[in-house]
Amino acid sequence: MSVLENLQPERVFHYFEEITKIPHGSGNTREISDYLVSFAKEHGLRYIQDESNNVVIFKPAAKGYENAPTVMLQGHMDMVCEKEPGSSHDFTRDALKLQVEGDYISAQGTTLGGDDGIAVAYGLALLEDDTLEHPALEVVITVDEEIGLLGATALDASPLQAKCLINLDSEEEGYLWAGCAGGMTAVSELPVRYQEETNEKWKVTVSGLAGGHSGAEIDKNRANATLLLARFLKEAKEQGAYAISELKGGLKDNAIPRTANALILAGKEEGNAIAAYAKVFTEALKKEYTGSDEGICVTVEAQGIGTEPVLHPVSQEKVLFFLLQYPNGIQKMCGFMDGLVETSCNLGITNLTPKALVGSASVRSSVGSAKKALADKIAYLTEFLGGEFQIEGDYPSWEYKQDSALRPLMVEVFREMYHREPEVKVIHAGLECGLFYEKIPGLDCVSLGPDMQNIHTTEEKLSVSSVERVWEYLLAVLKKIK
Repeated sequence: MSVLENLQPERVFHYFEEITKIPHGSGNTREISDYLVSFAKEHGLRYIQDESNNVVIFKPAAKGYENAPTVMLQGHMDMVCEKEPGSSHDFTRDALKLQVEGDYISAQGTTLGGDDGIAVAYGLALLEDDTLEHPALEVVITVDEEIGLLGATALDASPLQAKCLINLDSEEEGYLWAGCAGGMTAVSELPVRYQEETNEKWKVTVSGLAGGHSGAEIDKNRANATLLLARFLKEAKEQGAYAISELKGGLKDNAIPRTANALILAGKEEGNAIAAYAKVFTEALKKEYTGSDEGICVTVEAQGIGTEPVLHPVSQEKVLFFLLQYPNGIQKMCGFMDGLVETSCNLGITNLTPKALVGSASVRSSVGSAKKALADKIAYLTEFLGGEFQIEGDYPSWEYKQDSALRPLMVEVFREMYHREPEVKVIHAGLECGLFYEKIPGLDCVSLGPDMQNIHTTEEKLSVSSVERVWEYLLAVLKKIK
């Protein structure tokens, strides 16, 4: 029995549930891409599937809309794969376990993939229904958006005819996004040296954080578990000498790390003192993060005596210095739009390997020069400490278009349906609109989507009623474009 079969709109939720049965984490999109191609073939629709697994499905205009401008509907097929500690879920083969509680859909112990599975579901429901009124459609479903907009970067846009784009990758109903930040992944590798040591082993864990999307939640004062771990280790020196053997935090560069842990070696007396200090440190953090991360917990647990490779004292100092000086969080607010973050950084993945400390961060800015300056700052810090720095997945910002024809039409339809004004805003999170805006001169873009909460975390939820309202709004917008 389908978990979502009684929800409306029925076909949208049918396809959303079908998608959740198919593994589609970033970098693992072949199966979901082939599913979209099978859908196109089954419905007799022209399609393109490129080498990156991007899929474009074309649908002719409905009767009476033959002269209307072609519309591109766009979203991405990949999802962020996060799961609760201890979960046995395998994102490469297991279907998500959906559940409905009140107005919300979630997945048991994992991310839901509403970002951006709901866009795919909207697109398929539109493509299959020949009773709807709409212009010619180009439904563009890209891959690997969550790891640097890689699919949109690789896509050949020359076969596309649309001059207006409705992106379906936003998470707040009632907002029409008209611009977004550009971004990049900043990767630092700091070489380290080890030496062998025999002593008591202690596991240090930072947990209980809210985490969240590194763009949408960067202004929510949510703590970064990895940087708190570094801060604790620095302060713990006052309790007793120790040596770091392992250090790891975060799973995605665009998700604020919720957990981080380290293995240290220290004498019994020193380790007990550090463990006692963890309780004091935890209480201080709870006060610092009141309203955002009261669940923070720092623990130190004895693991028995053993022999492990530990960082050479010089390498250990460099690692802690790097993490404590890293320019994380909001760097600058927008000067002309209240409440908008202009430039930010999120150190999302940190891993101490046998050769180096590797850190991967999501750098975002709506100003190109500020994005470059922040990347240069991280590069300078990395290289000053003897490391190497590289940029991956650099993508442009989507600039606010003053002379949009699509945006006022969508505002008008919203006003007619909701009897209030939508909020037209620029978002700090990255959207693929900027890349399409560059590829297709004069492209007119607006982004929208239904209400979602806590995307990129295991608490991700999708509002059922909002999905229905946004569906009806999308149909009304398409009907109006003639």
